[in-house]
Amino acid sequence: MGYGLGSGRRSVLAMKSDPLKSRLDQIRKQADDHRSLAHAYASYARKLKLENSKLVRVFADLSRNYTDLINKPSYRALSESDSLSIDEATLRLFEKEVKERIKVTRQVIAEAKESFDNQLKIQKLKDTIFAVNEQLTKAKKQGAFSSLIAAKSIPKSLHCLAMRLMEERIAHPEKYNDEGKPPLPELEDPKLYHYAIFSDNVIAASVVVNSAVKNAKEPWKHVFHVVTDKMNLGAMQVMFKLKDYNGAHIEVKAVEDYKFLNSSYVPVLKQLESANLQKFYFENKLENATKDTTNMKFRNPKYLSILNHLRFYLPEMYPKLHRILFLDDDIVVQKDLTGLWKIDMDGKVNGAVETCFGSFHRYAQYMNFSHPLIKEKFNPKACAWAYGMNFFDLDAWRREKCTEEYHYWQNLVRLPYCSVNSAKLLFPFFFLSCPSSSLRFISGHMLGCFGIE
Repeated sequence: MGYGLGSGRRSVLAMKSDPLKSRLDQIRKQADDHRSLAHAYASYARKLKLENSKLVRVFADLSRNYTDLINKPSYRALSESDSLSIDEATLRLFEKEVKERIKVTRQVIAEAKESFDNQLKIQKLKDTIFAVNEQLTKAKKQGAFSSLIAAKSIPKSLHCLAMRLMEERIAHPEKYNDEGKPPLPELEDPKLYHYAIFSDNVIAASVVVNSAVKNAKEPWKHVFHVVTDKMNLGAMQVMFKLKDYNGAHIEVKAVEDYKFLNSSYVPVLKQLESANLQKFYFENKLENATKDTTNMKFRNPKYLSILNHLRFYLPEMYPKLHRILFLDDDIVVQKDLTGLWKIDMDGKVNGAVETCFGSFHRYAQYMNFSHPLIKEKFNPKACAWAYGMNFFDLDAWRREKCTEEYHYWQNLVRLPYCSVNSAKLLFPFFFLSCPSSSLRFISGHMLGCFGIE
């Protein structure tokens, strides 16, 4: 498609010394070449199915304009004249119009090059796709980060609830001080229905207990073991003593009350002392905090709390109990739960509801299968379960020595292969590492008892 473009350096107007006939021939040749060029681009545009594009019309009009210009009576007469009778003024006017059309043609071709250069179009498309993907990734990170903040936020009116509860405790210490009082026998009575709730969120823990008591047929047979940290212990004690729970028994303790829970015994506590792990949780820049969008919800610093890992030590925390129901603090109970204690666990440790839909809750989401031991031990496509509600047979747990087996694997397979930043990540690893199968799946309709985050 080079029709005459290579002669651009030798200006038509620069040939004043040429005979008029020779000048006319070169002007006509320039016009014919660019008319053919415009016609060729118009034909190629039609071949590329660009009929609806204005480019087809533009090139067709350019080609037609050259034809109309050459066939203009005054300019056609120049071609029919001999060298001596050529009107130089008309020739100059012809030359000027041809030059103007050539300039327009070259400008249109330059602007339309992208539409005809496939490689250029492909590269531009790739650049566009890359830019859109970058924007999409950024938007996903921003959205995930915002969702994380929103999910952990509470109404402004409740921000100072813990502080107000502590103010009440300080003002009336005699009401809330249980030191020196013997523990209630119901707290260790294995014939009653026992619940474990580990939380530093006063409101959330209160909702779980209130909803369970409200729906219990015989609330005086239900015992709630609430464990929090030292900072929230006072507020939690006041919260559960301000109201009568229809005879239900509520024990509120701090993690620090369980002296055996220390870094020399609990591997995860030792790992949580790592400087790198501290940095992982407390990076406060948005671009750093959103590096791993998939696992962003597990970067919450709350997972550094031992509260998130107490469930692995239930048999030692409650040595006289046989069974216990563990509830997360994001659950609302909607019906009486005593039926769970009638389930035949068949010697299994954990009774749970399977929640496997497509790729949702598969082990691949919770473990790093690049580690050879994990790859050998577990199936990445295996189904996980709802971790917010688990019914534990503590006798089977002790018999199977699951905690000892868990400690073995926790020391053997360290970060980042088996993430300790969430109890949810540890649960599959924990129970499937027991010597025998330790899971007893409960009918899925049991999830109807709860409102789960």
